[in-house]
Amino acid sequence: MLGTILIVVLLLLLLGAWPSWPHSRGWGYYPSGTLGLVLVIVLVLALLGRI
Repeated sequence: MLGTILIVVLLLLLLGAWPSWPHSRGWGYYPSGTLGLVLVIVLVLALLGRI
């Protein structure tokens, strides 16, 4: 249950960090790349049953 909620929250954060808004175009892919890496780690841990 906690893993599912965590994955949904991370997906929403990843969508919010996508550099498509005018104020965030200068950021590059750093915010979404970092959140994407965290999402992959959480997905692997959830699949392994650690969460």
